Amino acid sequence: MPREHPSQRTLASARRLVVKIGSALIVDQASGTVREPWLETLAEDIGRLRGRGQDVVLVSSGAVAIGRHALDLHQKTLPKKERQAAAAVGQMHLARAFRESFARHRLSVAQVLLTLHDTTERQRMLNVRATLTNLLTFQAIPVLNENDVVARSAACFGDNDRLAARVAHLIGCDTLVLLSNVDGLYSGDPYKSSAVKLIREVQEVTPEIERMAGGARSGYSSGGMVTKLAAARMALASGVNMAIADGRDVHPLSAFDKGKPCTWFQPSIEARIARKTRIAATLKPAGVLVVNAAAAMNLLSGEDLCATGVISYCGDFGRGDAVVVRDVHGNEFARGLSIHSSTELGYITRQPGKEPESPWAFSASSQIIHRDDLALAERGSEMDPRSGTA
Repeated sequence: MPREHPSQRTLASARRLVVKIGSALIVDQASGTVREPWLETLAEDIGRLRGRGQDVVLVSSGAVAIGRHALDLHQKTLPKKERQAAAAVGQMHLARAFRESFARHRLSVAQVLLTLHDTTERQRMLNVRATLTNLLTFQAIPVLNENDVVARSAACFGDNDRLAARVAHLIGCDTLVLLSNVDGLYSGDPYKSSAVKLIREVQEVTPEIERMAGGARSGYSSGGMVTKLAAARMALASGVNMAIADGRDVHPLSAFDKGKPCTWFQPSIEARIARKTRIAATLKPAGVLVVNAAAAMNLLSGEDLCATGVISYCGDFGRGDAVVVRDVHGNEFARGLSIHSSTELGYITRQPGKEPESPWAFSASSQIIHRDDLALAERGSEMDPRSGTA
């Protein structure tokens, strides 16, 4: 059932999040130009999240909205060829705006254009996952969009809400934020009635929830609440927390993080268990962590793994890669997704032979694996050692 009471959730607990930006937020609809002052405050917000050790991936709409003005295409619905041309022109302007705004905050961005096949065909999906995790390890912020120039209508995402949900699942994110021009999901159409209420928490996208959704209101948006609920279904099935939040204010993520009202979609216990099952059974580990007795006990009790508990490690792994966790006797008792790469872990643990000066700000208490990204072996058994890294 949906809940209307205030939610206390913030972004503080997120380790890796995808933030989707709608066209109505980033593009001035009258001029077709990027709202650079707003983008500047978003960059500052993301710099703050990065300073807390959180990974951020952006999915940004807006290329078509920009390109149609540049090409003087003002009809409400563009034919396919004109839409592709507008996307090609607009993407150049969008990429420049991101690069310049984020550079002023000493943040590097990387453009990644995807088609539906890139997230459904296994080899291409693995390539995308590897590229995105490597970019995060290199401290770059991926900025994703659908490749409208080559996407066919029969094989496209259709909107960036669903693209964002697919990417969140693909790279093991725990949180997805859809920044929009509304506060969240209402019990009815807030443009037609002042009596409707903001739904603060949803645990399942039921027919009742679907009836609350309306269509897109922006002349340039391909989404609307319907597509956001479709993204919510995908996120909840993957065990990912999702929020629909108002992004119209300056510093939109900061306002949201301070408790501005929004709608949170919280996955069920079953979905969280399924996420842990995938970590345990389907991900090939890229490294091994050996932890001390106290850390092993804490993990078995449902706590996080911190750097102070790591005795040694081996393997070459990136942020978000799966690793085996072993006790001091060499017994594997868990697998999890590493928050840090092996290079970063070397700085954190100060292993012999590692360069002590780090370009990143770490501490001995840094989280290495969050409990939500940890799968314990069944008691009395060990996970298949053949898939581990010796």
